[in-house]
Amino acid sequence: MNRKEVLVVEDERDIADLLALHLEDIDCEVTVARDGNEAKRLGLARDWDLVILDLRLPGPDGLSVCRALRRESRYMPILMLTSKSSELDRVLGLELGADDYVTKPFSVSELMARVKAIFRRVESLSKRFPGGEEALTIGPLTIDPAGRQVAVEGESMSLTAREFDLLLHFVRHPGRVFSRTQLLDSVWGYGHEGYEHTVNSHINRLRSKIEPDPAHPEFIVTVWGVGYKLDRNTHLRAV
Repeated sequence: MNRKEVLVVEDERDIADLLALHLEDIDCEVTVARDGNEAKRLGLARDWDLVILDLRLPGPDGLSVCRALRRESRYMPILMLTSKSSELDRVLGLELGADDYVTKPFSVSELMARVKAIFRRVESLSKRFPGGEEALTIGPLTIDPAGRQVAVEGESMSLTAREFDLLLHFVRHPGRVFSRTQLLDSVWGYGHEGYEHTVNSHINRLRSKIEPDPAHPEFIVTVWGVGYKLDRNTHLRAV
């Protein structure tokens, strides 16, 4: 495995040092940012293999930093550190495009398991969709797996990293029905017990961007009582 470049955004020195110690044990090179402004500057300056982002920071908070990183076209995995009592922040973080979250106080072994799960998911995606992967069309949609770009009737559409991963997952399994739990496991890369409604939010936002009539979806359809699927009648083909 190549050495991973990880940005840790944490203002508590003891926690930052603990994270750096354990990340270095799994062959990561760690850079630490201690406030929101430094996090934005460092986060946007290069491609990171992972950003571990505390929500409570001096200056701009973690949600603001996450939003700034997700405005970039390049994809960087984000693992959020949140307060145990702050469910709203966790939900907002996931819906802004964070890949996962861990609550404080956290178990180091659990956090490292989440980190490894993110690395595995990113590696798996890169193997499944290498640079030479053909673009695909679904009706008016054109999907470029390598460039992580989507166009609707030739017009480029801005999707978050999670929205793109969801769409690509459905495209690779046309007609197959996925429950919300299965989508969390397959697309998020790790189960989020109790957060199945996050899938609904992402599906709704994805539909608002790609469906001709989001209220009556033609591509990603609901199978009531089960989950969602890509309708086989959408005529998927390679470009």
